[in-house]
Amino acid sequence: MIDDVLDGLRAVVADAEGDIHAAADAIVATGRAGGLVRPAGAGHSLAAVMEAFFRAGGLAFVQPLWHERVLPFAGASSATAAEREPGLGRSVAEAAAIEARDVVLVISNSGANPYPVEIAQVGAEAGATVIALTSRAANAAAPTDRAPVRLVDVASIVLDTQVRAGDASWPFDAPVTAPTSSLVTTALWTAILRAVHDRWPEAPRWRSANVVGSDGANQALFDALSPRIPELR
Repeated sequence: MIDDVLDGLRAVVADAEGDIHAAADAIVATGRAGGLVRPAGAGHSLAAVMEAFFRAGGLAFVQPLWHERVLPFAGASSATAAEREPGLGRSVAEAAAIEARDVVLVISNSGANPYPVEIAQVGAEAGATVIALTSRAANAAAPTDRAPVRLVDVASIVLDTQVRAGDASWPFDAPVTAPTSSLVTTALWTAILRAVHDRWPEAPRWRSANVVGSDGANQALFDALSPRIPELR
């Protein structure tokens, strides 16, 4: 029933192989240098931010960049307006004190709104590696009056999700439902994590709190990282 979606995921990951390896190289360099991975997104892209932060099997040196105003649960209409508001993304990123040794991971399907673009810009200005998980097709089709540049113009590494403008995937000839951006983004992030492991098997990672023996290892990570990552406290 969703064979076309699964085939699409395989194709996207295969096409992005070089960028996946580049992203993994950057993340490993960041972790070994004592830096942080800073994922950011607005609206439903926050699902990918949560996937990267404090996730069983996920990297521990991750600090999310987020603002409650871009969370749909805090008000769906107001979250959309906040994502388009100039200055909000820049204030969030500047407050995070991004460093050159960091990776800023920006997730945005359209890559056209000020919030994700500004976060990418601040990361680039700080000398950090900016990785974008975005759709080049959606970037090209998005309204041109939101931000002065697109996310693909700012990021140094772009993983193209190849998601259609509008995100819907079904019916195939005139799609109105079944968005795929979250699926593709998760698949790409999973591929990046595998590549990170191949380069750095000992990278600090969270263990599932529901597996016996994990609490001690996780507590050591809390103790080491909480002073730098307030969201862990």
